[in-house]
Amino acid sequence: MVKQVDNVVLDTLKERLKEIFGYSQFRGEQEVIIQNILLGKNTFVIMPTGAGKSLCYQLPALVTEGMTIVISPLIALMKNQVDQLTAFGINAQFLNSTLTKAEMTRVKNDALDGSLKLLYIAPESLTKDENLEFLKRVKISFVAIDEAHCISEWGHDFRPEYRRIYGIIENIGNLPIIALTATATPKVQQDIRKNLQMEEAETFKSSFNRKNLYYEIRAKKDTKKQLIRYVRNNKGKSGIIYCLSRKTVEEIAELLSVNDVRALPYHAGLDSNTRMANQDAFLNEEVDVIVATIAFGMGIDKPDVRFVIHYDVPKSLEGYYQETGRAGRDGLEGNCLMFYSYDDIQKLEKFNKDKTVTERDNARHLLNEMVAYSTLGVCRRRQLLSYFGEYLDKDCGFCDNCLKPTEKTKVQDEVVLVLRAVQLTEQRFDGDHITDLITATDNQYVRSYEHDKLDVFGKGLEMNESRDYWLSTIRQLVILNYLEKDIENYGIIKIGEKGLNYINDPYPVTLHKDHNFEEEEVKVEDDSADSASGGSAHAYDETLLGMLKALRKKVAKEKDLPPYVIFQDPSMEEMATTYPTTQQEMAQINGVGMGKVQKFGRQFIDLITRYVEENDIETAKDVVIKSTVNKSKIKIFIISQVDRKVSLDEIADVKDMALSDVIEEVEHICYSGTKLNLDYYINQVIDKERQQDIYDYFMNAETDNIAAALDEFSNDDVSEEELRLMRIKFLSELAN
Repeated sequence: MVKQVDNVVLDTLKERLKEIFGYSQFRGEQEVIIQNILLGKNTFVIMPTGAGKSLCYQLPALVTEGMTIVISPLIALMKNQVDQLTAFGINAQFLNSTLTKAEMTRVKNDALDGSLKLLYIAPESLTKDENLEFLKRVKISFVAIDEAHCISEWGHDFRPEYRRIYGIIENIGNLPIIALTATATPKVQQDIRKNLQMEEAETFKSSFNRKNLYYEIRAKKDTKKQLIRYVRNNKGKSGIIYCLSRKTVEEIAELLSVNDVRALPYHAGLDSNTRMANQDAFLNEEVDVIVATIAFGMGIDKPDVRFVIHYDVPKSLEGYYQETGRAGRDGLEGNCLMFYSYDDIQKLEKFNKDKTVTERDNARHLLNEMVAYSTLGVCRRRQLLSYFGEYLDKDCGFCDNCLKPTEKTKVQDEVVLVLRAVQLTEQRFDGDHITDLITATDNQYVRSYEHDKLDVFGKGLEMNESRDYWLSTIRQLVILNYLEKDIENYGIIKIGEKGLNYINDPYPVTLHKDHNFEEEEVKVEDDSADSASGGSAHAYDETLLGMLKALRKKVAKEKDLPPYVIFQDPSMEEMATTYPTTQQEMAQINGVGMGKVQKFGRQFIDLITRYVEENDIETAKDVVIKSTVNKSKIKIFIISQVDRKVSLDEIADVKDMALSDVIEEVEHICYSGTKLNLDYYINQVIDKERQQDIYDYFMNAETDNIAAALDEFSNDDVSEEELRLMRIKFLSELAN
C-alpha cells in the first residue's frame, strides 16, 4: 500500500477510469475516497444508490498490489458485479454456496497465484474455517464491506453475522477497511463505526437527496386495478414491484402477465436457476417488470428503471429508501409509488411477535417511522432527508404532498407548548411521552417523573386538539428542525438551536394536516377510460349506472331478493366504467364471476350492449382488468374438502391457518361465483333458530356489510364468525 498518492498513481487511476469503466471524470467525492483508501486509511462512505459507491473500491482494487475482499450480503449482488467486471476483462470471482467444489478450488487457485483482483464473499462464507485459512495465505490489499448498514440492529436489514466481521478481518491480518452503505441514519452510522472499530475513519457523506425521484403514496384500495392502470400508463418502461410475501409476488406477476404486461417473479422460494434467469431477463429487457420480494435489486446496475412500486408497506424507511433508489439511476425519470394501508402495519407487527423484546422494540420504532412518513402531509423529500439526518430548508415541489397538499394551518402557541414541554422534561423523553404530558393522558411514567406537576401538563387539551394532532405536530417540528433526534438514545427528542431561538421569539409556523388513507378516495389519474358523462367527477358513466340500478331493482323484485344479491354497487360502477358486452368481459368484473353471469348477467349485458350502440361509445377494452384464473392451491384444497364435508376447523388445522383466515378464503371463493354448500358445518356450530334469524336479516337488509349486521345483532350475542358463515350460505344459495 502506498504511503501517499503521487501524480503517477493519480494519472493511472484516471486512465483506468476511462479505459475500463468508460468515464472521463470522477463523480462527487469518488476521487478523494479512492485516494484515502490508497493511503491505507479506514474509510466510511455513505452514498445514495446510483451515486457510484462500487467504483470507490473497484478502481483502487485494480491499481493496488494483491487481492481485494468485498463482503456482500446477497448472491444476486455478487453475480451482477462479477458479471460486469468480467465483461471489462477484470478477474473478479465470488465465493458462496452456489459454487461446486471444483469451482471453489478454481477461485482459490486464482487468488493464491495472484491473478484474482476482487473476491466477493458472503459473511457466512467468511466465517468458515477452511476459507479463513485460505485467506490468510493470500496477499490482500484491503477489505470492502458493502451494505454496511447490516451491521446495525437499528438498520433495516440487520444481520447478526455482520457483527462478527471485524473480528474475522483482524484474524486475517491488519487490513484497511472501507465500509459503504446507501442507507444509514445517524444512529446506524454510529453503530457501524463502533462495531468496525473505525471511529477515527474519515467519513464521506453524500446528500441523500435523489432530485429526479417522484414520491407518491396512495390508499391501498382497488389496488390491483390501480396497479394495472399505472403499469399500462408506463407501457414499455422498466419497473420493479416490491411485495412482502412470495405468495403475493406470484399473484401479482401472474396478474400482470394475463393483462399483457411482460413480467416475471423473483423471490427466494424459486430455484436458483429460475431466479437468476428471471433477473437476467429483466436486465436484458426481455421483460419490462420484475415482481419481487426485497431480496431483489440490491446492487443491480440497471440505470433505466423508471418506476418502483411498493405493493405492500415496507418494514422500515431505510428499506423503502433503498428500494426506491433502484429507480432513475441514470438521473432521468424515476417514479416511486407506495400503496398504504394500516392493515399492512398490523401484519408486520404480527411478524415481530416472536422476536426478542429488544428486536421487537426496534422493529416497532422502525414501523412507527414508516407510519409517520406515510401519513404526514409534509413534503416527502423533507421527511426522508430529515430521517437520515439531513435538513432541507424548503419543500421540494416534486412529490404528491407538494403537488396535492393536505390542508395547512398556521400555529404559534402550539409550537411553543411542545418546545417548552421538551425543555421542562430536560430533553430526556420521546414524542409519545411529550404527547401524554400535554394531553394529560394517564401514564405511570408521567406521574413517576412528577411531570403531572409541570405547568404544561394537560395544556394541549385546553387547545381542543387530539392526541394524534400533537404527535403529528412533534413529528413535523423534527422535520422543520425545531426539534432534533438524540443519536445516542433512539426515539429521544431534543430542542435544536432553531427551537431555542423560537421559544424566545415565536412566529407563525405552517403545519400540514395528516392523511387519513382509510377515508381518502382513490383517484386514478391518466385513466384511459373516457367517461360518457361528459367530465363527471366519477370515472363511471352516471347515466348507464342509473339504468343498471333500475334493472337490478326490477330483477330483484321479480326474484324476491335484495338488490345487492344480484350485483353490489362497486360491481355496477365498474360495469358503468368498462362497458362489458360479453359474458367473458362481465365475468372479469370484481365480485361477479362466471356463475353470477350465467345466473343474472344476460339482461345486464343486453342493456349495456344497446346503450353502447345507441350512444356510439367506443368501449375502452384496455381498461378491463383481467383477473387471474384461480389456481390458488389453498382454494382448490378448500373446495375439495368442503365437497367431502370436512369441518372448517380441520381444514384450518391441516393448513396451519386461523379459522377466520379459512372463512376469508371461503368468502373469496363464494364471491368469485362458486357455489359452496356449508350446511354440514353451519348446522354443527349455529342452531337452526339463529340461522333463520340471520338468514332473514340478510334477505331484508340493504347491504351485506358485516359491521352493519353486527350492529343489528348487538344485543343477541351473535359472533362475527356466525354472521360471515351465514352470509356465505345466503349468497351461495341465492347469488351463485
